[in-house]
Amino acid sequence: MKISRKLGASLLAISAIAIVGAGKNWITQIERGAAFHTVGSPDAALTVADFSSYTCSHCGNFARTGGEVMKLAYVGPGKTRVEIRHVIRNPIDLTATLAAWCGPKEKFLGNHAAIMFAQDDWLEKAGSATQSQQQRWVSGPIPGRMRAIASDLGFYEIFEQRGYDRPTLDQCLADTQMMDTLIGATMADAETYGIRGTPSFAIDGKLLDATHSWESLQPQIQASLNAHDAANAGLDAESTVGDSAFSLD
Repeated sequence: MKISRKLGASLLAISAIAIVGAGKNWITQIERGAAFHTVGSPDAALTVADFSSYTCSHCGNFARTGGEVMKLAYVGPGKTRVEIRHVIRNPIDLTATLAAWCGPKEKFLGNHAAIMFAQDDWLEKAGSATQSQQQRWVSGPIPGRMRAIASDLGFYEIFEQRGYDRPTLDQCLADTQMMDTLIGATMADAETYGIRGTPSFAIDGKLLDATHSWESLQPQIQASLNAHDAANAGLDAESTVGDSAFSLD
């Protein structure tokens, strides 16, 4: 049975409630860095960095499937936190990322999901764009290029459903300082982590080799958590022995 993306998103939201239960839902804990967002408990055992491009179809697939499962099973309960880092490969990536960042940090995850869940539709528009449209994307003042891309690919309609009017989104698309920051961060991450493709992932600052899907990422998250739990169990045992050695009873 084929499930629509809107229905799938609804089912994931219901699952989130069931998994997180009555405890704190750490998915709502969002911090904004200079060029990335961190989601989850600051006391989580692990930090997973997700390096993704909005024009990467495999990144979109991960965001719609494994990324949602990761938030429900690992981030929500406070086991892991996630850094969403952007890889800017082209003007469309830059436009989409500026749109995702529009508004306060609390809006980011919804904006990010809205772009990724609509990815097939706007990527198809990009693939069928006329030569005249493509020319508008790479010529003239940069804010005008961003607006042309947003118009041609339907970003204004996507963000209207998120509560944004056109002037508000245009203001975000004209943020040249943010453009420089995002492009600079892409270059810095490539140098620091050795990013060569998307999506890529790192755990606690170490890039994972040949890991570009949830199927390859999940076992490594679980193994790292198991190792963390085992190390803590050993420390607890040492603490118990130490306490008994100094007992006055």
